[in-house]
Order: sequence, then structure tokens, then C-alpha cells
Amino acid sequence: AENPSPESQRKVASIFVPLIKLLWKNALTACVQKFLADICVFTGPLILGALIDRLQFPNEEKVWQAYFLGVALMITGMLRSLLFTNSLYRSSLMATHIKTALISAIYKKALTISSYAKRGSTVGEIVNLLSVDCQRLQEIFTLIIFLMSTPTQCVFAVLLLYNTIGISVLTGVAILLLMVPFNAWLGNQQKRFQETTLELKDSRIKMVNEILNGMKVLKLYAWEDEFKRKVEAIREKEIKQLRLIALLNLFAGLCWGMTPFLVGFVTFATYIVSDRNNVLDPQKAFVCLALFNLLKVPLFYMSTFISYSVQIFVSIKRMNKFLITEDLDPSNTTWDPNAEHAVLIQNGTFTWDRDLKPTLRNFNLTVPVGHLTAIVGPVGSGKTSLISAILGDMEKVHGQVTVKGKVAYVSQQAWIQNATVRENILFGKRFNKKRYNQVIKACELERDLEILEAGDQTEIGEKGINLSGGQKQRVNLARAVYSDSDVYLFDDPLSAVDAHVGKAIFKNVVGRSGMLAKKTRIFVTHGVHWLPQVDDILVLYNGAMSEHGSYEELVSHNGPFAQFLQMYLLSSKTVEDVDSDSDHDEEIRELKEEMRSVVERVTSDAANTSADEFSNYNPLVYTPRRRKTGSNRKFSEGRMSLPVLIQESIDLSMTINASVKSVHPEGGKLILEEKLETGKVKRDVFVVYGRAAGIFAMMFAFFTYFLNQGFTVWSSFFLTEWTEDPLLLNASTRATPEGIAASNYYLIVYGVFFGLTQLVTLLVFYYFFWFRLVRAADRMHHLLLDRLFHAPMSFFDQTPIGRILNRFSKDVDTVDNTLPIILRDWLLTVSVIIITIIVILIKSPIFGAVLVPLCFVFYLVQNYYVRTSRQLKRIESITRSPIYGHFSESITGAAVIRSYRAVDRFVEESAKRVDKNQVYFYASQCALRWLQLNMDALANLIILFSAIFQITSGGGGSDAGLSVSYALQISSTLAFMVRQICEFETNIVSVERLQEYSQVDQEAALINPLKRPAAHWPSNGNVAFTNYQTRYRPGLDLVLKGVNCHISGGEKIGIVGRTGAGKSSLTVCLFRIIEAVSGSITVDGINIADIGLHDLRSKLTILPQDPVLFSGSLRMNIDPFDLYTDEQLWTALERSHLKDFVAAHPDKLMYECGEEGANLSIGQRQLVCLSRSLLRHTKILILDEATAAIDMETDALIQKTIRDAFKDCTIIAIAHRLNTIMDYDRIIVMDAGVISEFDTPKNLINSKGIFYSMCRDAGLV
Repeated sequence: AENPSPESQRKVASIFVPLIKLLWKNALTACVQKFLADICVFTGPLILGALIDRLQFPNEEKVWQAYFLGVALMITGMLRSLLFTNSLYRSSLMATHIKTALISAIYKKALTISSYAKRGSTVGEIVNLLSVDCQRLQEIFTLIIFLMSTPTQCVFAVLLLYNTIGISVLTGVAILLLMVPFNAWLGNQQKRFQETTLELKDSRIKMVNEILNGMKVLKLYAWEDEFKRKVEAIREKEIKQLRLIALLNLFAGLCWGMTPFLVGFVTFATYIVSDRNNVLDPQKAFVCLALFNLLKVPLFYMSTFISYSVQIFVSIKRMNKFLITEDLDPSNTTWDPNAEHAVLIQNGTFTWDRDLKPTLRNFNLTVPVGHLTAIVGPVGSGKTSLISAILGDMEKVHGQVTVKGKVAYVSQQAWIQNATVRENILFGKRFNKKRYNQVIKACELERDLEILEAGDQTEIGEKGINLSGGQKQRVNLARAVYSDSDVYLFDDPLSAVDAHVGKAIFKNVVGRSGMLAKKTRIFVTHGVHWLPQVDDILVLYNGAMSEHGSYEELVSHNGPFAQFLQMYLLSSKTVEDVDSDSDHDEEIRELKEEMRSVVERVTSDAANTSADEFSNYNPLVYTPRRRKTGSNRKFSEGRMSLPVLIQESIDLSMTINASVKSVHPEGGKLILEEKLETGKVKRDVFVVYGRAAGIFAMMFAFFTYFLNQGFTVWSSFFLTEWTEDPLLLNASTRATPEGIAASNYYLIVYGVFFGLTQLVTLLVFYYFFWFRLVRAADRMHHLLLDRLFHAPMSFFDQTPIGRILNRFSKDVDTVDNTLPIILRDWLLTVSVIIITIIVILIKSPIFGAVLVPLCFVFYLVQNYYVRTSRQLKRIESITRSPIYGHFSESITGAAVIRSYRAVDRFVEESAKRVDKNQVYFYASQCALRWLQLNMDALANLIILFSAIFQITSGGGGSDAGLSVSYALQISSTLAFMVRQICEFETNIVSVERLQEYSQVDQEAALINPLKRPAAHWPSNGNVAFTNYQTRYRPGLDLVLKGVNCHISGGEKIGIVGRTGAGKSSLTVCLFRIIEAVSGSITVDGINIADIGLHDLRSKLTILPQDPVLFSGSLRMNIDPFDLYTDEQLWTALERSHLKDFVAAHPDKLMYECGEEGANLSIGQRQLVCLSRSLLRHTKILILDEATAAIDMETDALIQKTIRDAFKDCTIIAIAHRLNTIMDYDRIIVMDAGVISEFDTPKNLINSKGIFYSMCRDAGLV
């Protein structure tokens, strides 16, 4: 027979099988223990029957038998407790193993999933598998053995009822059987709603994750409300599903709440009506009542069991779907340490998506050991894809890839861990001080580490939040160099570093005299200056190899490469000085002149023959990506002294870096420790939850439930009266008309009056209870969302995204699903215990004497337990956040982790974090078992005393039956009540955590209705700073210390200064990302502090350094408010040179950008951001390295577009390289938070101040 294909094998694979193999012994032992415990439970009513018999017909000589039966009740109770506790302990151990195994499997899968399979899983969905599904399975499997025995308990109860009351019990069994199809329908509906809810939850978490990553951009563009509405729209659908689940819970509650009563009533009615000589004596009635009460527990948990089973099924199905997706094929790349060549690709065709045409076609590439190979080509030509193909990250359609030895990979977007600088560089390797220092020096990181307060022990925030783009990339580079690998894959590593730093790094690291001179280096670059310095050049175009050879070979004939060089060199000669900063370097100028002469000679010789060959290459499509911060801008300050070189290199472009002290107030610590509450949950938390649900509505719900319980007890006392009616106990009068009338009266009152009252009160209770708690969940999420969206940026800089996501996933899920069930269970058990004690006290008032000490012991035990358990739960919640943070981080850097062969190490690190979290879960489960034993001991004492006092008081059989049958319920409910008290208190910690983030400091009002600027404001673009002072957060030093300046409308202003001088602060304070301490900023005469943030931010435009996009269409990303027509959008796309790309796609403006813009290259993302700015076209434009990721030619044209489109506007540009602003109207020189100089470039140079010295160091004067 043929072997099944991998696809078909994946379809039948299930995680159930390995889980069963892992746990079957433990599960079998736990099941046996629970089965024996159930036998002990049902021994209770049998002993009670014998006790009633002894008290119904008292015999002085046999009174010892009554006492013996009382003690026997306690002993069987204790035996049940020991067996049951051990069974639950094993269940919790199994749950811990299951969660650990599943998290490890999901984590490993996330690191090895293939690119094709990854399309079906967003980061939000995978995080949800961990935070919601794994957590849910752990909580459910803790109780699963307890719940699985519910059908067995039902069978036991029915058999004992048959033994007590005979064939009449079959009518009751019929009602139970009728519930089976109803339950099946209920289960199916719940499954459907749960699946939909989880899908919506995935969408919501994915959206929130993207929003948190792009929060700064949302604030700068004043887009928070629009994106908040998008999250709320998903949440509204989620709430609709929760309401449907609430409706099902209402039906289930009614069904299982009324079933024991119905079964009892129908059984009694059948027993009496079938034969009028049948008598319902106390023994039969109260043994049946005890069994019906015991039947309540499994019947009640039957609905919980069904609900949990559905949740297990849904969660396992979701995990299965993810875990059976295909992995990266290990055969994509062959790792051969004995290979002849460093990299060999033979007839290679590769794709990211097997449904589309291959990305790379018919590749043949040989890279000899020790060679430096450059890869050049336009946006979308396949440069990054080629690197991925070598790493084995792309699907190989056919061909062969062989790599010799270990690989180090530097990704295009720097991947930084939330760890110290040193930990990021070592990346799991042992610390070698000598090599480490060499690497730091070669990667130009020495001065950076001096400036950072804790040096290389400085904690880098999430995604490198407190490093500039250049610093992040240099740390990335240092990691690769330190790894001492055989083959180095550099995907444009110098794109984010300043020109002179790029020059130094090329020479010290990548070039022929660098640290890696003897290693094999494959180098994606846009810096044509250094192409003569490489061994081979690979020219890519549209997924194919256009040319391959040495620099001399490629420029010796008029091929595409020579044509491209001609265009680049001519444009650098003719384009405005904006793009010519490297010409100031003598070395580069000479090199370019030499290149130009060679190229012009070659291209003029063959101009007539190669025109057709080059017709496909136009400067807007075929241009190697040029990044303003990148290697093509290298070396402009070639004559600088080394200290100035380094000083300039670490100019930080991010707001948070404007002041080192503002970043690291506490010895290198940026990220705030997660707040750990201690002691009791504050009463305010309960009040918040109550108010969210509606306090009066909840009080009414509780009142109706206790009313329901009152009617239940009344029906039991009525049963006592019924069984003691002498007319019915007397055989001679039983069948007379009077006897039959009495029987009918008791049946009608018991069935109709008590049945209807219980039904109505239960219906009212469940309606208010379930629907009000859905309302509470809705309100709490809305408040959390509203407050977080209007929190200041400092909050997001200091709070890891994983921590906020934990609130939106696990804590919101707890409030949605877990808290209502716990609250319901607590209410049910509390009512049972209160009513039991009331019944016993009515029948045996002397019981009050032992009740006081029992209550005292109960208080001590539960108080001790609740305090311990509450804190364990809090710690467990907090140790859960790092698991999600590490997980999100690892998914983002999966390619880097795989390239360094560090998957196993990261899996181990994840396991350590999970283990730390599980320690507290395990401890809380052990504490719970301790509580169970202690509470059961108390419950068994209550049973013993209720029996003893009935014997000593000489009460009748019906009194003993009533009080002991109720006391028997306590054994299973007392521990459960305390546990639910604690569970409620520990789970309401989620409300506490949501409330904590619902109380974060807020920004100023978005709109000030009393001071709204005119619709056309600002009409001139005048900006004035008056004695302006600001700091990043209270308690930190001022970053701007009395700034005074006036910028006239239409002026072009450059801002320069050393690190920490306050350049970025000066621009972000215009948007009020940080607020004034004193002084003011006025725009066209209006103080910006007086107007709303949205009125301000919507009237300014910024082009930030890092392009941020969101899931959704291109149209939504450019114009989320739908303010502009398609025609206007196409015009903006044309001016930002994206029109051809968008028009070529069948979806046009509705082209799906993917998660965080993943379907676009970084350069294309920046062009989308430019389109936004062109559409907004405000009077004031702020540039922060705006064209950092764009091709050289496109960059030149875009600079021209900006100057044309915004020629009448005020432009304020942070300049990292001086010659880009030499033609601006005036220059602001920032120094230590004040404006040191402010004049035209010419006057500043003539005054020979700071600007003059900076220009002199840069070789500009």
C-alpha cells in the first residue's frame, strides 16, 4: 500500500493522541480515585435511610446503632474527602503538564512555520492560542476528572432511587433522558458561538497589537478615535455573541435548576397515583430528597461539563489547525561544512506563496569562500528574497541550495530583544572580553555605550524603543560579527546609519581590511561608491539575475549595470545639492569621477546597440533603494576628527532619546516593573465591577435567587408535613376519598405552587444575572480602550506591549467568560450552606452551640487560604506577561533566530518562563487541596453533630431526615464555596488590572469646545516659541530650557545639534506629545495649549522616520476617515511615485497591505506615508529623515515633490547631515535644551559659532 501523503497525514493528526499517551496513567489513577469517592458520597443516603429507620421506630437497646450510623456518616465523608482531594491534585498536575507541553509546541511551531502556512496565522491569533486557549485548557483540565464523573453520579443516584422507591423512578429517569437531546443541542449552539467569539477575539487582539505598535503615529496624525472605533466595532460583534451565550446559559440554568425538583415531583406523583396504597413515609421521602439533592450537583455540573467540553473542543481544534500547518522544509537549504563553495545555488526557483508565480526564477549562483559579493537592484527585485532563499526561509520549487558552515544574518529591519545591550550582542554566546571590545569598536558602538547611563548593561526597551535607528542596526551588526560565523548575510545593514559611520563600518567590518575580511560576505547594498571594492556584483531585476560578475567586468560593456551607474552618477551631478552630501569627501569624489569616466566611455561606445536592452529600466522602477540615513550617503563628513565623527554618529532621532536622563532615570532601567498589588482586593474593585453590571439590577437578581431558595426550603418543610400526615400513614384511611383528596392536595401544592414559584424566581435571576454581566464586560473593555487610547506616549514607552496585550486578551477573557461562572457557582454554594444551617438550627436549636466554634475555625482556615491564594494568583498573572512578551518578540525575529541556529535555545528560554509561571499555579493548586481537606473535615463535623443532636433530642425520623439530608450537601459545597470565594477574589484581580489601566494619566482634551480654531487655521504657518520649557515626565530634568524663536510662514527651517540637544523635543512639542512646563508655542497667534489635541494635530503634518502601516486596504491606510475622493488619492499616489505599483495590482486602492504593512517593502511603506502627507497638505510640515528607505532616484524626485507641493508651507526639518539644509532659509542650532544660534546658513558660518565649527568638522567650509 502507498504511504499517505504529508498533507493527508496532517489532516488526521491530532494533539489528543500525544496528550493521552503522555497522561493516561495519571488520568486513570485519578478516575479510579474519583469513582471510589463517588461510592462514598452515595453511601451517605443509605446510612441516612438506616438512621431514619432507627429514629422512626426508637428502641432504647439499639440506640448505640443510631450513634454508630452518625459516626459512619462522618467516616465515609472523610474517606470521600481524601480520595477526592488526591484525584483533584492529580488533575491539576495533568493540567500543568498539558499547558507546558502545548505552549512549548506552539512556540516551537511559531519559529519553524513555513512562509506559505504563516499567511493563515497572524501574531494576534498565535498570541491568543497561548494567552486564551492554553490558559483555558489548563483551568478546565484541572476540573475535568471531577466533571467527567457527573454521568456516573447520575447513574448511581438513579439506581439508589430505584432501590428506595421502585419502578416509579423510571418517570424521573425519563425526564433526565429527555434532557440529553436538549443538552446536545445546547452544546452544539455553544460550540458555534464560542468559535465565532474566539475568531472575533483574534481579530480584536490583532488590531490592538498593530495599534499599540503604531500608537505614536496615530497620535501624530490624530487618528486614535478612528482606530478605536474599528476595535469597538469588532468588540460589538463579540458582545453580540456573548449575549447569545448568555441566553443559552439562561436556558441551561433553568433546565438544570428545575430538573431535580421535576424528577422528585414526577417520581413522587407516579409512586402515589400508580397505587393509592403506596405511602410516602419519612424514610422514603428523605432518602429520595437526599439523593435528589446529591443529584443536583452532577446535574448542575453537567451543564458546566458540556460548556467546558465545548471550550476544550474549540480550543484544541484551533491549536490543532495551527500545529498541523507545514513547517519550513529542512531540505530547502543543505548545510554542508565540507562543501567546496561558501554558497551554491543551482537552478534555484523559489516562492513565498505557491499559489502565485515564483518570486525568484532559475537562479544559478556560486559564491567562493572568503569572497565579498554585493547584491544590487530596485525595490521588489528580490534582494531580500535571495537572502531568505539562502537561509532556507523561502519555499524551494526546484533546484539546490548548499551553504558551507555557520551563518550570521543581519536583517533589513533591526531585530532587538528586550534585554541589555550586551545580551543582544552576545546572543547566547560566552563573553570574551577581548573579542567583545574589538566588535564594539569595529561597529562604532564605543561612544554610544559611554552615553548610555548603564553602558552595555543598559536595558533596551521593547523593539529597541530607546535606541535610534542607527544604534539598533549597529547592535544588530555587532551580534553578527561577534558570532564568528563562516558566512555573513547582510541585508542592507548600513541603511539606518549615518554616512561617516557607514564608511567606518564598511572599512572596519565588511571591507577587505575589516574584521570579516577572511569570511564569506553577501552584502545587499545601495551604496554604489563601494561596488569597486567588492569581489562580485549580482544585479537583480524582477526576480531574476540580470548580470553577475566583478565590477570591472560589469562596467566594461554597456549592460543594465553600466546604464544604471550612468543614471545614478549623472543624477548625482545634476540633482539639487540635497542629494550630494558624499561629494564633500575627497576620496568619494575621486572614486565617483573615475566611475563616471569609465561608465560614460562604455555607454557612449555602445549607446546605439543597447537601447532596447535597457528599455525596461526606468529611474522610478529600476533604482537601487537609497536611504537618506543609509550607506549611499556615506562619508560626507570625511574630514571630521574621530571624536566628532562618533559624536555625530549617535545623533538620536527618537523623541524618547532627546535626553539620556529622560530615558534611563534608574541606572539603565527603562521598562517599569509591572505593578503587583498586595493584600485584599480593594473594595473599590468590587464596586467598579458592580457598577459596570448595575448594582441595583444585580441586587435584585440576588434577591430573586434567595427567594427561590426560600421556596425550595419551604417545599422541604411541606414534604415533612406531608410524610407525617396521620391520614396517609394509616393504611386503613389511605385509600379513602379523604385520603385520596389529601394526597391530591399535597401533590398539587408541591407540584404547582412550589414548581411555579421556583421557575419564575429562577428565570428572573438568570435573566438579570447573565445579561448584566455581559454589560459589565462591555463597559469595562470600553473604558480600558478609551483610557489607553488617550494615554500619553510616555506610558507606551515605559510599558511593554505584551503587558498591555495581556490585559486585552487574558484579563478581558476572564471578565467575559470566567468571572460570571465563578460568581454563579459561589452564589449557588453560599445559598446551599446558609439554608442548610438554617434548616439544622430550626430542627436542632442546640446545634448553635457547636456552630460558633465551627464558624471560628472556618473563618481562620478560609482567611489563611484566601490571603495565600490571592497573592499566588497575582504573581502567577504577572509571571505570565513575560511569556507573551518573549513570544511576540520571537515571532518577529524568527528568521534571525533560525539563521543563528538558536531555535532550541529560545524554546528553552520560553520553557523557563513557563516553568516560573507554573510554579505559582502549582502552589495555588496545592493550597486549594489543603483547603479542600480542611473544609471537608468541618463539613463532616456538621453532618456528625446534626445526626447526634437529632438522636439526643429524640426528634422523629422526618426531622432527622430533613436536617441530615441537607447536612449531607455541605460536604461537597463548603470547600467549593470557599474555593469560589477565592476564585472570585483572585479572578476579580483581572478587573483590578483592567481598572489599573483604566486610570492611567490622560492627555489633554482632544477638542476644546470653548476654543476651537477656525477651519482654515493655520493660514500663514507662523510658529513662535516664547520662553518654552518642557520635560518628558515629572521628576526628570528639563529637555528644553527656555526656547525663544519666531518662524515666519513659508520659511524652511533646519534644526541641528549634538545628541540630547533637544532637536526631537522641539518638533514633538509642536504636536504636544510632551506638554509645556512653562512658556508657550503659538501658531498663527493661537496658543496651542489652549486648543484640543485633535484640532492641533490634524492641522500639522509629520513625515516620521519609521513608516507605520496597519492591516487593511491601501485606501484605509492613506485615508482612514474617507475624506478624499479616489481621484485625489490617485493624484497623491502619482506624486509619491506609487501609482504604477498600485495600478498594476488587480485590487488597486483596495490592495491589502497585510499585518503592519507586511505586503509592502519598507521603501513602499514610506511612500504610502508620503501620500498621506500630500493628501493632508497642511500649512506646516515636519520632516524627520522622511525618505530614509527610498531609492536614490525616487528620493531625489520626492525631495522635489515635497518642495513643489509644500513651497508655500512652513517646513521644519531635523537634519542629521548638515548639507541637506544648507539651502534652507534659516538654521536653528540646539545646544543643551536652548537655541544657541538661529540665522541664515551664510550668517551663521560668518559668525564662526557652533554651526561654523560643525560645518568645518564636516568639511563644508
